[in-house]
Amino acid sequence: MSKPLIGVTTYLDQARWGVWDMEAALLPARYPGLVREGGGLAVMLPPDGPEAAAAVVARLDGLVVAGGADVEPVRYGAEPDPRTGPPARARDAWELALIDAALASGTPLLGICRGMQLMNVALGGTLVQHLDGHVEAVGVIGRHAVKPVPGTLYASLVPELAEVPTYHHQAVDRLGTGLTVSAHAEDGTVEAVELAAPAWALGVQWHPEMGEDPRVMRGLVEAARARRAVPVPGASGPVDALVSAPVP
Repeated sequence: MSKPLIGVTTYLDQARWGVWDMEAALLPARYPGLVREGGGLAVMLPPDGPEAAAAVVARLDGLVVAGGADVEPVRYGAEPDPRTGPPARARDAWELALIDAALASGTPLLGICRGMQLMNVALGGTLVQHLDGHVEAVGVIGRHAVKPVPGTLYASLVPELAEVPTYHHQAVDRLGTGLTVSAHAEDGTVEAVELAAPAWALGVQWHPEMGEDPRVMRGLVEAARARRAVPVPGASGPVDALVSAPVP
């Protein structure tokens, strides 16, 4: 069975390399590195129009919504706090459409930091716009302990209290419809959320790509692999056989 194809969202920003200085679709290299460590094949998803989201997700075995800019507060009916970052409206629209498409199709979904917050917003939840003391220094990854909630998907992947790499100043406030909390920080901050089975949809507040523990990503990849093995109605074999078959 071929390795599952995992799409990871990217963002547009000004970048310089060689003789070039222009807008580029960016993604920290540790994201595809973590996908590889989890057993998958990574493909970068540059921002596109929301109308393309369903077609993109249909080509994937799993989806990762990466960290990044604050979600625009209007998305969850709030006025912006002065400490909330500038809006990334096109990215919000694109990634919300990807999340909707993944949930509608049953495609395994992992949200990382902003990705978890956006999952919550996509399902009707709200965010705390600023948490004092949760970013120790600009551009510096911190670490803190995360405690799993027994009986959850996250606890099945990481059953023990774990130190995780973290960088955020926002968090989940009111939970979105259908979500449950599956991990907390010592101060009570929501650190992971998930949907109930049969969905495989997990969001984590920290940055697993900046650590050495691939278990969360491995869980996504294994869920993607299992989904590919499910027979497609009207087909003669599992999804993976169709994906792997040579083009005539």
